Amino acid sequence: MEPAFTDRWQAGERLADRLEDLRHRHPVVLALPRGGVLVAAPIARRLVAPLDLLLVRKIGAPGQPELAVAAVVEGNPPQTVVDEALCLHTGADARYLADQERQALVEIARRREHYRRGKPLPPLKGRTVIVVDDGMATGTTMRAALRGLREAQPAAVVLAVPVAAPDSLALLEGQAERIVCLSRPAGFRGVGAHYRDFHQVPDSEVMDALAAHDRAARAGGPLDASPD
Repeated sequence: MEPAFTDRWQAGERLADRLEDLRHRHPVVLALPRGGVLVAAPIARRLVAPLDLLLVRKIGAPGQPELAVAAVVEGNPPQTVVDEALCLHTGADARYLADQERQALVEIARRREHYRRGKPLPPLKGRTVIVVDDGMATGTTMRAALRGLREAQPAAVVLAVPVAAPDSLALLEGQAERIVCLSRPAGFRGVGAHYRDFHQVPDSEVMDALAAHDRAARAGGPLDASPD
């Protein structure tokens, strides 16, 4: 079957088509790094919106690092969401989770310093916040992100992802005022299977996308951070 998306940027352009009605609400766009940044950049450009990061770290199952059994999101205090059923199934016990949570917090602190020079999230109280990732498998990472955001008291939270497992989306109903998902394949095979180009995104590419967006915003021109 042909992948639904050429790459993350094209997926973001298609999401932006579905989110243009929010432009008048002056939203803030928050991306889950790293891959979510490349999806979020064209959305923020189209909506003439600030672009920032929501720092979340997935905790993978023992021996299966890509299978999220929990996730930690930045905040004061940080929030952790645990998938109890998956933990039981994969043998991720309390000791394992505690150790992985400590490592996740170290990595979140590193990314905060690297990406934002240690600055916290911008004020979100009373704002419309669009949370973006490049896809969603178990939904555990996104649940952590949405839980953490509630502490910031936004006026509304919009979840935007190009592709997601239908059952994971169902678990998030009611946790965002609006969910925009372009593809909900019944035969979900993992996020990467739905992109022709799903390369590992390095820190440098994240920084380039954020810097390009900031330069365009300061210049007052079109917020075009396209890699092309």
